[in-house]
Amino acid sequence: MERVQGIIKRIRPVDPAVGQQAQAHLDDLTKPQGSLGRLEELARSLAVMRGGARLSQPRAAVAVFAADHGITRAGVSLYPAEVTPQMVLNFLGGGAGINALARQAGAEVRVVDVGVNYDFGQAPGLIQAKVAKGTANFALEPAMTREQTLAAIMVGAKLAADLIAEGFDLLIPGDMGIGNTTPCAALTAVLCGRPVAEVTGRGTGLDDQGLAAKVKTIEQALALHRPSADDPLEALRLVGGLEVAAIAGYVLQAAASRVPVILDGFIATSGALVAAGLCPLVKQYLLAGHCSVEIGHRAQLDKLGLAPILDLNLRLGEGTGAALALLVVRAAVAIYNEMATFASAGVSEHKE
Repeated sequence: MERVQGIIKRIRPVDPAVGQQAQAHLDDLTKPQGSLGRLEELARSLAVMRGGARLSQPRAAVAVFAADHGITRAGVSLYPAEVTPQMVLNFLGGGAGINALARQAGAEVRVVDVGVNYDFGQAPGLIQAKVAKGTANFALEPAMTREQTLAAIMVGAKLAADLIAEGFDLLIPGDMGIGNTTPCAALTAVLCGRPVAEVTGRGTGLDDQGLAAKVKTIEQALALHRPSADDPLEALRLVGGLEVAAIAGYVLQAAASRVPVILDGFIATSGALVAAGLCPLVKQYLLAGHCSVEIGHRAQLDKLGLAPILDLNLRLGEGTGAALALLVVRAAVAIYNEMATFASAGVSEHKE
């Protein structure tokens, strides 16, 4: 826990004065003030997060954290756990949704095995940081030990630190793990203080009967373990996932380094919820890429005080929604840097 606390101690609040400087620049561009709406807000937010009114196009990286979940043995997913390693290999081969969208958005993809129940052997390009071969079935016992939870958090933190050292200055967390909407629904119910049924969705496509069984499984697990929002680390240990823990560490390290994070959907935002529970200042370094179809995602965004950049009925995960949002972020940086000012263009300003 000392290493995690060390990261948290380095997280500092943003400087509002930077936002004022960025806004003054935006107001001096050849357009009516505020006429580019969210693009202006995003440019200003990036400047504030980075701590300076000068912006450059971000060098972005997506980290896809993969892990398996023992809760799948409770029948909460339509897909077998074997799909997790199959999709990891697909990521490595460049054939998944996140690969296509990251290429389009100009982001590099890294794939991390933090807890897949599979031996990948010599898999070129895979970051092998396995903490355990999946979580335990939290319907019956805690999902992880405290040691596993902290180790997974540090996997994410280390990767974020490594990426930042390589020169990446915008990070996106992605995920892969069959059954992972179930632990994330459990965490969301706890950390957002919502009834399980309000934050539990169909995942990969459960029918009404399957959804009802999923809700009941989570309710029974929460009654068994009694996690509390007052202790997000313990909630993560009891009902969370290894990839969720890694995402929490990834977000914490980014915030400690003043590096913006674009969140993806339900799973990635679950990790951010844990990180913000450990250090509320984390929220100042987050952007919400989109709003997922998973019904609990809206509750998560409300808790974090974030407005989604996009709303396209996405529910894939992997980091796909955030990669799409990166294109909008790039547009915001472009208008900030490339539009002329009234003075430089010789355009008369509006007079009161």
